[in-house]
Amino acid sequence: MAVIELRAFADLQKIFKQNGWNMPHRFEIPDEGTTGKQLARQLQIPEEKLEAIFINGVVYNLTHPIKPGDRVGLVPPGLPSIYRVHLGFYSKNNRK
Repeated sequence: MAVIELRAFADLQKIFKQNGWNMPHRFEIPDEGTTGKQLARQLQIPEEKLEAIFINGVVYNLTHPIKPGDRVGLVPPGLPSIYRVHLGFYSKNNRK
C-alpha cells in the first residue's frame, strides 16, 4: 500500500474528528493509485457530499487519478461563488 496526504474542508472535517485523525492525515491507497470516487467510497463519504478534489494544489473532478505521494484535499459542494472562481472550478462539472 502507498500513502497520500489527506485534508478535508468545511463540513468534511467532521470525518477527521470522528476518526481521530490529524490534519493532514496520512491515508493508505493501493500502489497503483485511486480516484476521487474510489477514495470517497473508502472513506464512506456519499459522493454527493464531494464536489471536487484538490491534488497537489490543483482542482480536479472526482474521476481524476490520485497517485501515491499526492497531497489531496476533499472539497464539499456549496462554496460561495467568489471562491469557486478563484479556486478554478467555476463552470466545471466536477461530478463526472
